[in-house]
Amino acid sequence: MKGEAPLFAAVDLGSNAFRLMIGQSVKRNREFTIQEVKTLREPVRLAEGFQGGALDELALDRGWQALARFGKKLRGFEAGRVRAVATSAVREADNAQLFLASAERHLGFPIDVICGHEEARLVYAGVAHTLPCAQNLRLVVDIGGGSTELILGRGTQPLVTESIAIGSGTLGARYFADGRITAEALLEAEWVATLEFDRVARHYRSQGWQQTIGSSGTARMLAKILSANGLNDPGESGITYGGLLRLSLLLLKAGQVKKLRLAGLQPHRLSILPGGLVLMLAAFKVFGITHMTPSEPGLRFGVLHGLMSRH
Repeated sequence: MKGEAPLFAAVDLGSNAFRLMIGQSVKRNREFTIQEVKTLREPVRLAEGFQGGALDELALDRGWQALARFGKKLRGFEAGRVRAVATSAVREADNAQLFLASAERHLGFPIDVICGHEEARLVYAGVAHTLPCAQNLRLVVDIGGGSTELILGRGTQPLVTESIAIGSGTLGARYFADGRITAEALLEAEWVATLEFDRVARHYRSQGWQQTIGSSGTARMLAKILSANGLNDPGESGITYGGLLRLSLLLLKAGQVKKLRLAGLQPHRLSILPGGLVLMLAAFKVFGITHMTPSEPGLRFGVLHGLMSRH
């Protein structure tokens, strides 16, 4: 239609899932915001497909098939209105070039393999774009499948960014590969995550912050489970330390992820729950977090925001 805002598309090749988001810029209250038009999610689970440092054939094929489906949705898009970014799993894979050669052909667009700091910057841009431009300091925690990004920012400006090479998928594959949950595995996985966060925590704690935001699918999953099962203290919402502890007890009691009967837990997220929970518990402990607000926007919104800003 004449005068209708043009469409832009962001493709996020994450370590747990691939996502396609199509959006457009709309003006509301004298400001331009991103309006989501269509979102697709494919549970590719690249991080679970590592064999000796390389992605195995099944993971490669799952990724290529997902991108072929995305490519069909993107036919007719100009090159300048689409950006595809690959994160931790592709960054770390020894056979990344093999994957990318076919991936770009299936998608029909170039794929940028972004570094951890660029991923953190885009995550913060996505989060900040949809929040009031307050001048208080925010800590954004983005737990992905293969890495965790930590961003301290003010308003729309990221001030400190770190990318830790540990995620819900990689931690889950290492300690909960068969879906079995034991106290020993939970404690060891949390200890490993704590050591990783400790390396950067002092610099963050010295800055201080007033608000903590969880921008990943892991954070949204945990917030949904805590709310749907009444695991937070009365009157509390979002993600709390008490709620996380109660959830960990439920996992221990079940002993196996397939035996979990939790409201709000989608089947395709079962495999990442133990690793994601452990990482979140470690982040709460190390950074002294008491409450976290989940955020829908993240990397994909940041990519779209960058595309729209250029136009």
